[in-house]
Parts: sequence; C-alpha cells; structure tokens
Amino acid sequence: MRPDVALTAELGARLITFDRPGFGQSDARPGRSLLDTADDIVALIDNLGIDRVHVAAPSGGGPPALAFAHRAPDRIRAVALIGVAAPMDAAGALAGITFERRVGFWLARHLPGVLRWAISRRARPGQDMTEFFASYTKHNPPVDQAILARPDIRDMFLASYAESLRQGVDAFAWELQLAARPWGFSLSDIRVPVAVWHGGKDNSVPPVMGKRIAAAIPGAQLHLLPDESHLFFLSRWREILGDLLSLG
Repeated sequence: MRPDVALTAELGARLITFDRPGFGQSDARPGRSLLDTADDIVALIDNLGIDRVHVAAPSGGGPPALAFAHRAPDRIRAVALIGVAAPMDAAGALAGITFERRVGFWLARHLPGVLRWAISRRARPGQDMTEFFASYTKHNPPVDQAILARPDIRDMFLASYAESLRQGVDAFAWELQLAARPWGFSLSDIRVPVAVWHGGKDNSVPPVMGKRIAAAIPGAQLHLLPDESHLFFLSRWREILGDLLSLG
C-alpha cells in the first residue's frame, strides 16, 4: 500500500517500503519492540547503501517511524507523520475515535488474547478481503469514502490486506499492542525535523493525537487540515512529499 509512485518519482524521490516482521513474507519476530523495528530500518538502509533518508509515515507507520527517529537521528533528514497515533497512556488520548477502534485499543492494552481472537474472526489468510475491507472502512467519513471508491485505491487496499495476512493475524494484533502500550522512549527526546499532518475529521486516529505529538516533539510543525480525514496522504501526496523533501 503506497501513494502514487509516478508522482514520487516526478518529485525526485525514490520510495522504499518494507513489511514489518510477521507481515507478508517478512520473518516474524515475536515480542519485538518499536525500537527493534527501528533497528530493522537501520539494517535495511545499510543494506541498500543509503546514508540518510526522508521518512513518510501514515497511520500505523507512525510509532515505528518515531522509534527510528529516536534511535538513529543521524540517519534521518526529516519525518512526515500523517494521521499517526500518539502514545495512548495519556488521559483522553482516544477522544473522538470510533467505538470499535476504542474497544480494540482497550483490548490491546488489557486483554490481548481476546483481541487476537476477535481479529481472527474477521480476517483470515486466503479469504476474499472484500467483506473485511467493507467492515474495516465503514466508519470512515465521506471524504475518505470518496478516496476508497476509486477502483485503483480499492484494489490496492484489498491486495495489501491479503498480503499482510499471509502469515496470519499475529503481527496485526501485536502492532496494536505496541501502539497501545508505553513505547519505550520519549517524544521530547526526538531531535530531527518533523512535520505532523492530520485531518480534522479523522475518526480512526483523532486530531487530538496529532496535536499532542506536535506539542511533544521540539520544533515540530503541525499541519491540521480541517476538511480531511484519515486517508488524505493518498490524495494530497504531492503537497506532503514536497514539504517533506524541503525540510532536510
């Protein structure tokens, strides 16, 4: 799942994506931390012979991207956080989130076994992802639904869901636990250029999270887009990437 590759190339960037452990064909790593994933990113760019990178992190990519910024600031030019979750151990962190996702994060913190069971009931490897896609995205506001209605975007999501479940649901359940629990580092210690982008109508990751991240990271820039929701990185990629490349 990625934004427009041709547009990325047009802006002079090379897009590198990877599957976190347990997703797709990436080896599982039970019990891993966010900082372990940061080490994986360092190993990846070392293997590719790249010294420093720009990091674009939409949605659930936020926590590992922030862990990378904390662990290896010398390898980063700048970071764009797009509709990403903030640490959830603060009071009111989930204000404005849909009920279903609120329950999911609560289970991730307190009853992870029940969370895994619930996910496995809805998404199974090898099954048609159409029903899961409809169920998982039904709460997204109209501005997101217009993006999801595009055949190319829909096909990309369906393929991404199917590939991510190649090894089962364990990695997905663990990602939710990592996001819901203490992250193991402080946002106030991050010292790389950061732009925080968030949609004002986002009910998957409420705007309060973007505001808290921007307030916690020294020097972070906040771009709050009042009429956007969670998936605007797919429709406003030129603006986001252009800004990211200008930061470092």
